Amino acid sequence: MDTRIEIKKGDITKLQVDAIVNAANSSLLGGGGVDGAIHRAGGKQILDECIAIRNKQGGCPTGEAVITTGGKLPAQYVIHTVGPVWNGGKRNEAQLLANCYTNSLKTAVDNGIKTIAFPNISTGIYHFPKLQAAEIAVTTVSEFLATNESLKKVIFICFDDENYRLYEELLR
Repeated sequence: MDTRIEIKKGDITKLQVDAIVNAANSSLLGGGGVDGAIHRAGGKQILDECIAIRNKQGGCPTGEAVITTGGKLPAQYVIHTVGPVWNGGKRNEAQLLANCYTNSLKTAVDNGIKTIAFPNISTGIYHFPKLQAAEIAVTTVSEFLATNESLKKVIFICFDDENYRLYEELLR
């Protein structure tokens, strides 16, 4: 396993990294879970930039990523990506989730970001099976890092024990 990958348990809004990834919804206007927590902790500046992006391009499609300031967060940037809602795996959910990770990492590289942290995308109210989501996350990030030297650290930050144990197992 790539030594640049780490796992932590805790609150993504408290991490000292260049960028954190937000599991956003397509409106980019905040919501529940990690999305709501990031908007609350980061303040109005993040929302204002999300509104500007929305006005320019009409939101963010599933699997894509956009970047804003980190506002009041310790992280300088927030990369917003829209994960797929789980529909039994019949609507290309696995590929869309992989795209979230790939497009977030590409956005990070394009913006000179060296350290990035990911939440467990789509495993909350979008009901993506946690083990499958973790496997996709670890595989996609590992494959990206194999061809990219500019990222120095990728952290998977888990809010709950179940996700933490799954990532711990996969990263062993």
